[in-house]
Amino acid sequence: MQLSQQKQDISVELPKTVRSMCPECDSYIQAVILEKENKIWMEKDCPKHGHFKDIIYSDARLYQKIHKFKLEDAPKISNPLKYNPECNLNCGLCNNHESRACLTNIDLTNKCNLNCPICFANANKQGYAYELTIEQARECLENVKKTNSPQGTNVVQFSGGEPTIHPQFLEIVRLAKDIGFKHIQIASNGIKIANSLDFAKECKESGLHTVYLQFDGTNDKLYKKIRGLPLFETKKKAIENARKAELKIILVPTLVKTINDQEVGKILSFAIENADVVSGISFQPVSFCGRINEKERLKQRYTLSDLANDLEKQTGRVNAYEDFYPLSITVPFSKFYSAMLGYSTVNVSCHSDCGIGTYLIVNKKTKESIPITRIIDMEKFMYEINELTKNSYLPRAILLLKFFYILKNNFKYENAPESLTPLSIMREIAATVKFAKRGAEWTMLLVAGMHFQDKYDFNFDRIKKCVIHYSAPNGFIYPFCTYNSGPTYRNLVEKQFSK
Repeated sequence: MQLSQQKQDISVELPKTVRSMCPECDSYIQAVILEKENKIWMEKDCPKHGHFKDIIYSDARLYQKIHKFKLEDAPKISNPLKYNPECNLNCGLCNNHESRACLTNIDLTNKCNLNCPICFANANKQGYAYELTIEQARECLENVKKTNSPQGTNVVQFSGGEPTIHPQFLEIVRLAKDIGFKHIQIASNGIKIANSLDFAKECKESGLHTVYLQFDGTNDKLYKKIRGLPLFETKKKAIENARKAELKIILVPTLVKTINDQEVGKILSFAIENADVVSGISFQPVSFCGRINEKERLKQRYTLSDLANDLEKQTGRVNAYEDFYPLSITVPFSKFYSAMLGYSTVNVSCHSDCGIGTYLIVNKKTKESIPITRIIDMEKFMYEINELTKNSYLPRAILLLKFFYILKNNFKYENAPESLTPLSIMREIAATVKFAKRGAEWTMLLVAGMHFQDKYDFNFDRIKKCVIHYSAPNGFIYPFCTYNSGPTYRNLVEKQFSK
């Protein structure tokens, strides 16, 4: 079933031509996305540097399923800072951008208390220090609200480097809260939180809600290889201190095939064991920010379909083809929540290649887990919620009753434990956006993959629909994959404001 009659630019018809770039000279060139040997490839030719190819999806069947579901988008940004006839990656944002941010990053510093081989933001590698002043941080925060008007983006993430080592970190978190951000999180290695429960509590008191915790596996051998130090006990201590401070954790594994792809099942099991404090996992296949030869790149390239299939093989808790959908399938939820809450909530209206995910319903006591797709007819349910949101002018009580009626009609009672009812599911759904408190027995765990681009698999269409942005001290807003790869505005911004 197609969830909306409104067509998007994304098509499942292959081969198709997209705009890309040369990994060597950064010139803009055409690329072809095609199916070959049950895989989805990108192939392109640069007049100067020859032929390049890369794997987009290692499973063509799953690619077709993910691209099947098209949704009505969230509203575009209403006041772009630049106007271009077409997307030319002269970001700022421009009028060609098709999605508002669901989350905006602000890099506080490029300094770090680690020296990871795979990091693109460490001062030790860049050769210069970058650190925002409190006034620059304020301008970045205020610009997020201005660019995503009329209601603005309500979610901000402080990143780096390691944001917690910024000398005014807690003051900046309080500033974000005062400006009106309703959800504040940090991308952190967790070291400072692990070392001090008092600091974790200060973070909570200042307004921090979630720690986006770097978490690459469950053994120190991996951490030594990827991060240079044995860090697993540190990660567990950070999670324990977050639990005591009433902070939430999202585990963020960077995945490299042949290095830690065998860990995805163990990471999921670890999250389920700690589902009282871990609200989700954001698996992130590695983005190759530097030059790498084709043989090594294809050996280490890890796609979203690899992730879905590995989670199925390694755990048996999920089914790659039945349980995973593009992240944009959640847009009807966002529309409904926005109508209920009276302000804009997270709208993940990104390109289907950007991310996939599912939710597990987890029993806090027994650790039983059930994909939400097993107990709800997800496609029919989302279609009907999408139709309901067209009547968002209705009183909240009527909207809520209609939502519950749709949930009951699409609930698969035969697959659900006795204690898992439409009412308990509704409470957990509401708790994901803090509209209700979580129940005593069941909780929801997001299992998602976000595949950020590099110059080898770069696709302009994905940039135009990016929902994870950066607010920079030069006053501009950048899509994630133009800031960290592609044109790599990060380098230009950090050099301009370096100390």
